[in-house]
Amino acid sequence: MSDLLRQSVNNTNHTNNNNHNNYTYNNNNHDTCDTITRPSPIPLSSLSIAEEGEDEDGDEDGDEYGDEDEDEDGDGDGDEDEHHSEQGGRSFGSDSSDASVKTVRREEVVPTHWSNYFEQQLYFDCNDDDDDNNHPTARYHVYVTPPTDIRQGPLFICHHGAGSSALSFALFAREIRTLLPHAGILSLSARAHGSTVTDPSTGEEVLDFTLTTLTADAATIITQTQQTLDWPHLPPCILIGHSLGGCIVTQLASDRTLGKSLVGYVVIDFVEGYALDSLTHIASYLSTRPSSFASRQEAIDWHIRTRTIRNRESAEISVPAMLAPSPNENGGEPTLVWQTSPTQTQPFWPSWFEGQSTKFLSARGAKLLILAGTDRLDRELMIGQMQGKFQLVVVPESGHFVQEDCPAKVAGVVGEFWGRNMGGLVLPPKVGQRGTGKMGVSS
Repeated sequence: MSDLLRQSVNNTNHTNNNNHNNYTYNNNNHDTCDTITRPSPIPLSSLSIAEEGEDEDGDEDGDEYGDEDEDEDGDGDGDEDEHHSEQGGRSFGSDSSDASVKTVRREEVVPTHWSNYFEQQLYFDCNDDDDDNNHPTARYHVYVTPPTDIRQGPLFICHHGAGSSALSFALFAREIRTLLPHAGILSLSARAHGSTVTDPSTGEEVLDFTLTTLTADAATIITQTQQTLDWPHLPPCILIGHSLGGCIVTQLASDRTLGKSLVGYVVIDFVEGYALDSLTHIASYLSTRPSSFASRQEAIDWHIRTRTIRNRESAEISVPAMLAPSPNENGGEPTLVWQTSPTQTQPFWPSWFEGQSTKFLSARGAKLLILAGTDRLDRELMIGQMQGKFQLVVVPESGHFVQEDCPAKVAGVVGEFWGRNMGGLVLPPKVGQRGTGKMGVSS
């Protein structure tokens, strides 16, 4: 989990900066939404895809930080996000906000385009209706594939970790839809990780990364998605959070923000005790990462070489979203830098982690913890696991980015988790038939 911040800067203005030439932006008025027409993507079978748990040198060790003893460069990642609201005490979403939604129409498909994994990309412009007009304005961003039937779901709501991006769940989205073709996927972008929140008085981005704020942001994004897609209610949901995202979905579950729609929640490679014990090491490790890259390919290759991400296909879609262009001070070609700097989030690290094990065990809903190694369990979770309070799955062939390194395995585990808690059994697709997985009734 210490990788939680390891990729502490992944989210590029993917929605604004990635594949610029492939998009036509439509300026919509408030309270309107354009539906995306999505052409058929390039067949993924034509792409060169690394096997799960492998990288170019074929090594499959389970080190969380990559081969740190072999590569002193370090590697890194982290995530962050925002969420808001609570059912009961707080209002879920904001009835007092204006929201305009911008969608992107794709004109040309490239192999690592988001539309190979999601059906829609949405932007929500939210402004508080306040007389003094001094409240922050937000532009939230999501990728979404709606479920076939919102009454039955499921809707898997995914939240990335600090420094990462919503596209860290791209391959997982494809694999879960192979098992459950009727399922929906909603992948959120946190502030400074694809979504932006701005102070209107200064025009500067508001870098408030407290867990309360990030959780409030996430809840607002979920509500805006529901309203934009005209859902009368949320489908049955499973919350999924990687690293910092695990803290956010745990807080959402603890606050009962989704009410009766929440079936359960999944935390990927985050444990409170392990994270707190690793803070010094995380900061030291992040300081060793390259501060910039000459190209996207160089950044992708670095993540694969250092085993930060061990699946090349996932790196090719998720890594560019962590980066932003930066003018070269010497007048040369622009370089790519991390979109979110660890120095922006570091003051908030301890507050993200403290008390998470207790919240995870006590919140209402089915619970699944997916780890890259059993050494990450702290004492409280070890006791809870022995008492049968949650399901534990270990994926030792992965690094910290479990859902990126082993997307099919994680999708299988999550699909079974959904089926078990909804009274059904998720069957694997027939050999040679992708997208034919069915939900059968368990005996």
